[in-house]
Amino acid sequence: MTRRTYPVIFNDSLNRVCRLSPQTPKHMNVLIIATNRSAFPAPVVPIGACLVAEAADRAGHTVRVLDLMFASDPLRAIESALRKASYDIIGLSVRNIDNNDMREPTFYIADLLHLIDAIRGLTRAPIILGGASLAVMPEEILRATGVSCTVLSDGEVVFPLVLEKFSNGETLEDLAGIAYVENGVFRKNPSASTRFSDEFMAPRYHRWIDVGLYRSRLATVPLQTKLGCQFQCSYCTYRRIEGSTYRLSDPQHVANAAAQFASSGLRDIEFVDSVFNAPYDHAMAVCEALARVRLPARFQSMDVNPLFVDDELLSVMEQAGFSGIGMTVESASDQVLHGLRKGFTSSHVHAAAETVRRHRLPCLWIFMFGGPGETEETVKETLRFAETQIRQQDAAFFTIGIRIYPGTELETIARKQGVLSASTAEMLSPVFYVSPDVDGAWIEQEVKVSLKRNMNFMSSVSLNVPYFSLIHRLGYRLGFRTPLWRYTRSIRRGLQFIGINE
Repeated sequence: MTRRTYPVIFNDSLNRVCRLSPQTPKHMNVLIIATNRSAFPAPVVPIGACLVAEAADRAGHTVRVLDLMFASDPLRAIESALRKASYDIIGLSVRNIDNNDMREPTFYIADLLHLIDAIRGLTRAPIILGGASLAVMPEEILRATGVSCTVLSDGEVVFPLVLEKFSNGETLEDLAGIAYVENGVFRKNPSASTRFSDEFMAPRYHRWIDVGLYRSRLATVPLQTKLGCQFQCSYCTYRRIEGSTYRLSDPQHVANAAAQFASSGLRDIEFVDSVFNAPYDHAMAVCEALARVRLPARFQSMDVNPLFVDDELLSVMEQAGFSGIGMTVESASDQVLHGLRKGFTSSHVHAAAETVRRHRLPCLWIFMFGGPGETEETVKETLRFAETQIRQQDAAFFTIGIRIYPGTELETIARKQGVLSASTAEMLSPVFYVSPDVDGAWIEQEVKVSLKRNMNFMSSVSLNVPYFSLIHRLGYRLGFRTPLWRYTRSIRRGLQFIGINE
């Protein structure tokens, strides 16, 4: 286990739910800051911030999105925005807590503290947090930042209600879908959403962010077909973020949203569901709707479950215009799959590989070493599968170690095994799990050897090169299109030729 600690900062004077006076105008001037700056392996379009901005705009407020992804100096960008205009409320979209990389962990909340300090030095406007990371560890992040309130449920539903409360001078304590700290006590209200918000599927990205910068770095446009996850993986937080009950979109609405993106020039579209092909019938209906309209677009999903892969699904995905899929198998060992509570077996993994070989659809296989039950033999079993069952034109991605989040089954396992002693508050900074039955350094060496033998394999280490952003920009100018992992073999050989990533 590797753990890096950081100071926890909490200013008790901010330990309250912000209130505005009854004289606050109904019309609010809102600044939403997309704080994510991680462009590895590619920049991620801030779907959450844009959805919330769209919803607030439709509610009649004046909204600006400040996207820090490409800001050379984030603090200066914030200062400039706050000096140019006066805002009644500021929303911070916080995508990730850290980078989930055991080898070189990066703690994004540390940077968030600097952003919040800068904002407080320039304005007295209330700050509201939101984003996936807050759904994972809301209390810990609120206490660390000194911010009093966060939106937990669907931001496009809840945030306009927050603005309405503020504009009427009302408190937020009874508002569904938020969490807050008041008088030192953390409180979490029930979720506000019971269905999928079809009307907010396709935000006007061109209005809120610099789409050209994302396109030039081969970023995809995110689109969701559902919310919720019914799988019970021992390490995962999706159920906490989206709930355990599926909220399905109308497949035709998905096709309409994709058509809207394509017509505006956004033709690389990625489905960012927790698992794209579950429920199976819904995934089929979405693909069939896309196939009927035959859009000039390229689709992909990096979260395909081998349990629901068959010839019919891959055929309709090809007809719909998919340019690649990611098969999130994690392991090819029954022992590890059981420990991860994946819900499928190695026979499903092998069957999925056979199905993929019967189709032309490019596939990225995603593996995660070190889970409960991992041993040297299970590592070798997974590597044997990767080397013998994955097509040469496809790719494989390996990570080592699993981020432990509070409240997951993995936390319970780690504590029982004696490999985790950190308190819940201390787990805000990155804490990782590697099975005590195998040495993490040994796994890394085995993966390194496999990467040398297979140029279509990659890991976070092999991709961690100083020119990766430049590779994206050059690839775009040379006509490469997403997904970039389709060119793994060529990229790795090129890097090797110039003495990088050998």
